[in-house]
Amino acid sequence: MTELGGFQDRVARIDLSDGEVAYESIDDEDAKQYIGARGLGVKYVFDQGPDVDPLGPDNLLAFMNGPLSGTQVTMSGRIAICTKSPLTGTVTDSHHGGWSGARLKWSGFDGLCFEGEADEPVYAFVEDGEVELRDASHLWGEGFHDTRDAIEEEVEGSYGKNLSIMGIGPGGENGIKYASIMNEDDRASGRGGTGCVMGSKNLKAVVVKSSTKMPKPADPETFKEGHQQAMQAIQESEVTAPNEGGLSMYGTNVLMNIGEEMDGLPTKNGKYTSTKSMREAEGVDIDAERVSGENVRENILVDEPTCHSCPVACKKEVEVTTMHKGEEMNVRTESYEYESAYALGPNSGHTDRDKIALMLERCNDMGIDTIDAGNMMAMAMEMTEEGKLEGVGELEWGDTETMIDMIERIAHREDDLGDLLAEGPKRVADAKDAHDNSLAVKGQTIAAYDPRCMKGMGIGYATSNRGACHLRGYTPAAEILGIPEKVDPYEYEGKGELTAQFQDLHAISDSFDICKFNAFAEGIEEYVLQYNGMTGRDVGEEELLEAGERIYNLERYYNNLNGFDGADDSLPVRFLEDGIRGQGASEGEYCELEEMKEEYYDHRGWVDGVVPDEKLDELGIDLGPGTGVSGEGGAAVSSDD
Repeated sequence: MTELGGFQDRVARIDLSDGEVAYESIDDEDAKQYIGARGLGVKYVFDQGPDVDPLGPDNLLAFMNGPLSGTQVTMSGRIAICTKSPLTGTVTDSHHGGWSGARLKWSGFDGLCFEGEADEPVYAFVEDGEVELRDASHLWGEGFHDTRDAIEEEVEGSYGKNLSIMGIGPGGENGIKYASIMNEDDRASGRGGTGCVMGSKNLKAVVVKSSTKMPKPADPETFKEGHQQAMQAIQESEVTAPNEGGLSMYGTNVLMNIGEEMDGLPTKNGKYTSTKSMREAEGVDIDAERVSGENVRENILVDEPTCHSCPVACKKEVEVTTMHKGEEMNVRTESYEYESAYALGPNSGHTDRDKIALMLERCNDMGIDTIDAGNMMAMAMEMTEEGKLEGVGELEWGDTETMIDMIERIAHREDDLGDLLAEGPKRVADAKDAHDNSLAVKGQTIAAYDPRCMKGMGIGYATSNRGACHLRGYTPAAEILGIPEKVDPYEYEGKGELTAQFQDLHAISDSFDICKFNAFAEGIEEYVLQYNGMTGRDVGEEELLEAGERIYNLERYYNNLNGFDGADDSLPVRFLEDGIRGQGASEGEYCELEEMKEEYYDHRGWVDGVVPDEKLDELGIDLGPGTGVSGEGGAAVSSDD
């Protein structure tokens, strides 16, 4: 057990196969080594054994909060969902905001670990330190929004005040490899197919009904100092200051015009680096400004709800009325995010703002990741253009009418094309000899940052432990926003080390679990003070950073055990070859990945992408009891495929 502050010292182990629920304490040493949330969740997944079928009963699905979740710490409402990904075959953790993480903490838990497979659909009801499995047969087949409303009525909770519902739609039920887990506010654990794992277990939802018992800091004075320092930093940052522009005014979509201006917005499946480039080359009516945060705020914004303990309020709820197949459609949805708008808009060859809002609502209701859904359709558009989908179906560039329907066709696997795209980019590329059309790394597609323009994102995508991801190490903070200092986005030297530093820092914040937007204002000093104040520990900056490094290396070692090495740390070919370059400001640029990998591996102490024994020993990483290996680290011993 642990006596560290910030923990409830209670984790539920739910075996869905027999309906048994067991409760256990947090191991004190694990809490110190891996912090919580992402770190502790990955440790549980690792101990379960890396060589499991992602969609088999032995795969663990862990809902985890951290020692700062549900506290006064700003932006501390997040939750981590950790498992082995059916999309990538890697370990994955996928987070969402809102109130779920805080309410799970307030209900008496640090985590819920599901394994096995229920005979019939169930949902888990969590309240006052207890978990009960309830019948969900009547909910199976429903979209997430109807599921949420039905459960809220069943439990007679106070929706929006003390009830959180995390669940899946048809996407998770039907095994879509990039299915997401949604919560009541349309926050999504979207990446890595966590919803697919949930569906494979016949688990429709996790419902948390909580009090509002906020954990108290073990060292109030230290916590107060750290909290005040953090609040001041957030208030003074141009990015996070409430009502001063940036995230508060425009949400994440503040980056749409910025990405366009710096020629770093992948467009038409990454063929171009801005909508301007596509417009000039092809003479089409496309303009990123139409789907920008500024345009959204001026024209379709209706509300700005917040997550727990958040002064920034980056969520932008929108309402639109648009025509679809001759029918007037009114849609209200939360939230119009940059990465989602990029994938469903410019990268798919159009900038129809209102149609994107309708697509967002459908993705959320079906429970599929907006980034992968948009990028899969863009991939299909390019394959259609090249004749690679003959006999399967077609999808033309910018065909928003078909895109809207395609979301449900994918989620329900309605036809040959929907069924194919449901499998994700790696399987589509293998089946149709379409690797040149894929924007994926390790089976997960990139976000809205072109690595020919932002070189840090190139090495970041390549070395991310969960497949292409902008959130493992968010180097655009330095390359675009100058945080902690401005670096040249086109320069590749130094980006290997910079990326590793960001990756370790984000492993810490993900394990607290707090929003990454904290890092636009706060740094390791504020993290140390708040962590020590809440837990009662007395760690320094170096020790906390080592914990972030340990978490990242444990994840990498898990992947090594599943056959991943340096060969998998690659990028889509169009970002690497001289023949496929940017336009405008990016003219002549490509991503110097091999040079950055060499620097990155040297900094990490890895050998061709593999964690050696010495590094495991240096970081105190012990093999878990369920790994099935002899105790010798550093070797890739099995293949997920």
